[in-house]
Amino acid sequence: MFLKNLQIRMNDVIIRDIPFRKGINLIVDESSSKKKTSTGNSVGKTTVLRLIDYCLDGNGKNLYIDPEFKTHNHVIESFLKENNIVITTVLVSDLDNEMSEQIKIERNFLTYGEKIQRINNEDLKNDEFSQKLKKLVFKTHSTQPTFRQLKSKNIRDEKNKLFNTIRVLTPNVITDVAYEALHLFWFGIDTNLSKDKLVRDRNIEKRIQTRLRKENNLPQINQALIIINRRIDELIRLKNSFNVNEHYEKDFKEINDIRQKINRAATEISRLSLRKDLLFESKTDLEDSFAEVDTELIRVLYTKAKILIPNIQKSFEDTLKFHNGMVNMKLKFMTEELPELEEEIRSKSSIQTKLVSLEKKLSEKLVKSGAIEDLQTIIEELNSFYEKKGTLEEQKRSWESSVSNTEKIEDDLEKINADLYSKDDLIQERISDFNVFFSDISSRLDGVHSLLSADNPDGIYKFTIGNIEGNPGTGGKKSQMASFDLAYIQFADSIDLPCLHFILQDQIENVHSNQITNLLTEIVSEVNCQYVLPVLRDKLPKDVDIASMEILSLSQASKLFKI
Repeated sequence: MFLKNLQIRMNDVIIRDIPFRKGINLIVDESSSKKKTSTGNSVGKTTVLRLIDYCLDGNGKNLYIDPEFKTHNHVIESFLKENNIVITTVLVSDLDNEMSEQIKIERNFLTYGEKIQRINNEDLKNDEFSQKLKKLVFKTHSTQPTFRQLKSKNIRDEKNKLFNTIRVLTPNVITDVAYEALHLFWFGIDTNLSKDKLVRDRNIEKRIQTRLRKENNLPQINQALIIINRRIDELIRLKNSFNVNEHYEKDFKEINDIRQKINRAATEISRLSLRKDLLFESKTDLEDSFAEVDTELIRVLYTKAKILIPNIQKSFEDTLKFHNGMVNMKLKFMTEELPELEEEIRSKSSIQTKLVSLEKKLSEKLVKSGAIEDLQTIIEELNSFYEKKGTLEEQKRSWESSVSNTEKIEDDLEKINADLYSKDDLIQERISDFNVFFSDISSRLDGVHSLLSADNPDGIYKFTIGNIEGNPGTGGKKSQMASFDLAYIQFADSIDLPCLHFILQDQIENVHSNQITNLLTEIVSEVNCQYVLPVLRDKLPKDVDIASMEILSLSQASKLFKI
């Protein structure tokens, strides 16, 4: 799919209608970098990328919330919401064919009944919207990876996507299994959707076993039960040697049964509480991953730094925005079990309270029966051993349940991994085919022969990028991303794999001018794609024909929203 145009509309008034073409698409900021003292989108060149991202299922908050200091731009937010600004993006399968497949996407910034969220004039809810986009663009009905994950490498406007070539998702939230699914999907390999959940469940069982191990391990429990059962048998024989009335025996048996039930209830409550604590620990770990900074202090320091270093880059461009939203989604997933656990704990506690009350009444009755002192001592010791036995048996049940669950999970994972590993030849073949394009473009762009590889040492495919010449610097990293993204489009086209044929790349200024020239004048034109770059005019090489590549010119006098 290609970008055809981006339109910004206020009621019936079109504020901007930006057409896109094949090849290089420059969004030029006419401001002088020598005079520029503010960061971000002072005229709106990066905002164009974020508007496209918003139409493609982005959350849109980075349009008016500073991703670095978390401060609101109330002027932009009010403009977007109070004027009911509608953003429309049109994607087409072939820019040269007016009859080709078309996807028209419309979104505004309002909520509830005033919300506009349409694809091809069809109003859609959030989950429907994302799934519809994935189906239309990538021709698949699978739920994972999500559309947001799949589009990540095509829209490089956030910190993690500007510094990482292939690990382009939210840091500290996405697992290796999720990356495996994403990277393999890039190469046309589907994975079992249950694998990520199985790995998470296995981790929970391991944490449960760690907790249980602090009290006793399973062999210790089994040995302790042997000794306890032997002592219980001895005490029962001693008790039976006393002549006691029939009612005493009956009450004694009943109180022991009740105490065992109390022990089982207490252990079950402990097990449920352990599960609850683990969920809360996971919740706390996730909440700790939220970035908490003294925004005012950082803003003052950053302002001072800008005076000394006018061209300083954004320090944490996207960490506090997209990342925290993903953490919230995972928090919801991790804590959805809590209400049910709490209700079950309350129910078990109520049962336990009633049993304790009944046990107290029977104990008082036994005391009043006038049992002889030696028998009472035996009974107390016997009860003590029954309590220990009940506790150990519940610990054993918890251990055996967790071990059984772990074995079941491991078996399921082994089958999934075996099925996936059976495709290793195909995976390696496709990576090899991709590297033909990747190595060629990277060597021509910056003299480095880059290559992609995938290893499966522990049941999870992990993709890495390397090169013969060593690790790239900052500018080299940007050119590596460019090489990867362009090579991927060539590779996808070579095997008819549906993909997005556009790349939105911010901060291209870090690339050496010779590389920029090579990119703008030669390499991109050889790929069936669109390369959209927001740039400062005075950062572009002087020998490049900017006018032939420019699709939009912005300045302090002509900002994107014209406000």
